[in-house]
Amino acid sequence: MTRMRQMEHHAWIAIATMGRIGRTRPAPGTLGSAAACLPAVGLAMAGGWVLEIATLLACILGVKAANVYEAHSGEKDASEIVIDELAGQWIALLVVPLDWRWWVAAFVMFRVFDVAKPGPVKMAEALPGGIGVMADDIVAGVLAAACLIAMQWTVAFAMGGAG
Repeated sequence: MTRMRQMEHHAWIAIATMGRIGRTRPAPGTLGSAAACLPAVGLAMAGGWVLEIATLLACILGVKAANVYEAHSGEKDASEIVIDELAGQWIALLVVPLDWRWWVAAFVMFRVFDVAKPGPVKMAEALPGGIGVMADDIVAGVLAAACLIAMQWTVAFAMGGAG
């Protein structure tokens, strides 16, 4: 492997593991989700579509990074891969206001769906390679986002904001 290819390989592994976060024990997935919230604050504060674009890039780059890490480790969906947690967490954060209470709710909802793996999340996990690694967390993020939207509607209705 040439020096340039070796550096590229290490960069993909660093993306997959979010640096050293994926190698932290216990619960690298939970730590990855929590760590994902820090840059998300800055991206959300930047306004516009910055967090949305970053989320899309994380999903796309995450597939490649997960493929490289799986080939490197020989393990399917290794626990060290946490770029998928970042992508799923960011998806959940896309639908809530920049308010710490809603961000805690988004963190908890995403972790519940990611750990419990109800129906569609489990089915997405069965997809091959990096697609499967990313897909289950993307679906968990979407389900969490749907619940968070419903929660916001419920709160708005309860506070007299509907109608």
